[in-house]
Amino acid sequence: MDVRTVMRRAGGFYSDREAVVSGNDRATFGQAWQRGVKLANGLLSLGLEPGDRVGVLEDNCMAAAEFFVAAAVANLVRVPLYPRNAHSAHAHMLGHTNCRALLTSSHYAHETDGLKEELPDLEHVITRDASYESWVEAQSDVDPDVKVEPDDFFIIRHTGGTTGLPKGVAYTHRTWINAGRDWFYTWPPVLPGDACLHVGPISHGSGYLFLPVWAAGGRNVMVSKFDPEGALDVMENEGIAFVFVPPTVLNVLSRVPGSAERDWSRLKVVMTGAAPISEDTIAAARRTFGDVLYQGYGQTEALPVVMMGPEQWFAKVEGSNPLRSCGVPLPFTDVEIRDDQNNSLPPDQEGEIVARCDGMMAGFWNDPAETEKRMIDGWVRTGDIGYFDRYGYLYVCDRKDDMIISGGFNIYPAELENVIANHPAVIEVAAFGIPHEKWGETPMVVCVVDGRTPVTEQEIIELCAEQLGSYKKPAKVVLTTDPLPKSVVGKILRKDLRNPYWEGRDRQVSGA
Repeated sequence: MDVRTVMRRAGGFYSDREAVVSGNDRATFGQAWQRGVKLANGLLSLGLEPGDRVGVLEDNCMAAAEFFVAAAVANLVRVPLYPRNAHSAHAHMLGHTNCRALLTSSHYAHETDGLKEELPDLEHVITRDASYESWVEAQSDVDPDVKVEPDDFFIIRHTGGTTGLPKGVAYTHRTWINAGRDWFYTWPPVLPGDACLHVGPISHGSGYLFLPVWAAGGRNVMVSKFDPEGALDVMENEGIAFVFVPPTVLNVLSRVPGSAERDWSRLKVVMTGAAPISEDTIAAARRTFGDVLYQGYGQTEALPVVMMGPEQWFAKVEGSNPLRSCGVPLPFTDVEIRDDQNNSLPPDQEGEIVARCDGMMAGFWNDPAETEKRMIDGWVRTGDIGYFDRYGYLYVCDRKDDMIISGGFNIYPAELENVIANHPAVIEVAAFGIPHEKWGETPMVVCVVDGRTPVTEQEIIELCAEQLGSYKKPAKVVLTTDPLPKSVVGKILRKDLRNPYWEGRDRQVSGA
């Protein structure tokens, strides 16, 4: 099975149904498929061939859906760029994947200036300006019916890593379909006409939902810029059934005045993931949207691998704490906890989470050295520290590289962050290690507060000591109303906060 065939079939069966919504623009399956075919023929007329990589720099819009279809029709490999990236990152992503063409929205054209001269393989830069529409419309609407094999590459997504250059993770048609299947495996089914909201760009996590919704005759509703009140209006007015949001966005949506009084009768799934979530955010979201909350865990390199819905998330299980968990393994995935010698560990023992699934990468694009670091015996090493309890709930403690070793004790930043995030004054928090003369290093936290609810540094320290033990309490707390630094995919850049405290040292670890 390949993506082109799946999309073509739905385009025929549901041709008169609405397929894509973006602001005031709406397209049926027939219209969206025809536009995709025309764009595909236009790209092929430039001399591009199946298997060639094509970059795209865009927000969510009708043209983004158009290119999603066109790439599948022409069997071209999509390479999404991220608008928040610097010019150098765009050049790296396009260059190391040898992209022959780039499509860009007109308001991002200035960010791509000079790329064609920098990159010898980049032959075409197509800007969606005034001439773009007439160019697409002039193309043939006859399906080129190029050959597509399930193991042809479909998309190269780049990791949102916090260090080094972004690494390309390639999905074949087969693995992209499998990943979408597993996302929806434990969810209520998508029925024709069901609407899926993309508040995040389809170049990121929300993009995994586009194909499964299209394949079942659902509507993909896209928002170009996130606005909490506006997103809630779209959710209510379009009768949204499915939506994926990171915890930070879920927290904001749940706290908009009157959000719980809106009509959520058609809502089936509010999926969250990509970062830890506090119990306070969970409770607020449940009060707002009801028992439609799902949580999952995975990475660009292997996903999804665990998931749970409201029945498991809010269950009372003696000897377990589902609220602090990120889910249980999906039926078609393998997940283990391993020690530094690659031995599998029993329940309740912490180690590195390793996973394999049908939607995992075969390796990093053109990077065998990094592939060797991250893959072992067909398993992906996530770099996350976690453990299973005896009921199969997975708990993620932290990133392996961010562990704080204080006086010989391992302290995971996420332990502190999960406790502090439940304080009513705290909007977001980051914990990291700083040098300490006696203990080698000690925890420090930076808390973004709302500026209205009373809170002191000492109160945060005492909260951690009470819930985690005195040896895990932070030695230093900074309260601020400024947002924390984040990567292009919204991950908090702990190292940017941590680095100034380690200046002048030859390594960023310290012995007691």
